[in-house]
Amino acid sequence: MWLIIAIFAVAAVVGLTMAIAAFQGHFPPVPSAILHGVLAATGLVLLLVAVFMKGAAGPALWALGFLLVAALGGFGLALGFHARRKALPKGMVAGHAILAVIGFLLLLGGALKLL
Repeated sequence: MWLIIAIFAVAAVVGLTMAIAAFQGHFPPVPSAILHGVLAATGLVLLLVAVFMKGAAGPALWALGFLLVAALGGFGLALGFHARRKALPKGMVAGHAILAVIGFLLLLGGALKLL
């Protein structure tokens, strides 16, 4: 589980830099968006394996739900706006980030046995 948490943590840092750029009115760099997406997708696949093949439940299952919805939002941001070189909607960026942070904290809390 710690590898999954580390992957999501790096994805979050890259995502934070992109969110800051978007909120400052700048267009986030494409390499950052690709790295963020690849890391988040890798974390999601590993979390899916942990939940469904290894039987992780409770907080990990809730985290998976939040992160899947965040991924849908990220996919929408990437294809609907970033790929078309349109400004990212700040509300959608914030919603994506909030869902991802909740999912990450649930995953971390479960791994630390706080939940």
